[in-house]
Amino acid sequence: MDIKEKAQETLDRATDYKGSKTRKISKGIIGVVIVLLLGALGMEVTNNDFDLGKMLGGSSMEESKVARDEEGNVLFDQEGNVTTDQNAGKKASDYNCDDFKSQPQSQRFFSKVGGTKNDLYVLDGDKDGEACESLPKTEQ
Repeated sequence: MDIKEKAQETLDRATDYKGSKTRKISKGIIGVVIVLLLGALGMEVTNNDFDLGKMLGGSSMEESKVARDEEGNVLFDQEGNVTTDQNAGKKASDYNCDDFKSQPQSQRFFSKVGGTKNDLYVLDGDKDGEACESLPKTEQ
């Protein structure tokens, strides 16, 4: 048996839905998993991410595409949310206390982007879990 015949036999077996109900369900599940993995691989290779909340809310794929800078860093707005607007955010490590009007606003951002475990931006200089302690304690 040559390689072409062997490949055809493998393809025939893979697409053969004869047999038990369990076999049919198993092949269907495996097929779905393969499609999902290929989709994830494609997104990783092309450095693309999508905001599923926006997509489920009716936004197009283009409107739901997560914004990144030239180096591929994900961009965040001042609330710590991943942004889809290239002009409305910057990478987390570019934020400092001067970007916020109050301590509660800086704290929300700090918590959403990782807190003390991921304080690349040094919003919590003394590592006590409280960001930008010198800012006003009330919202303005």
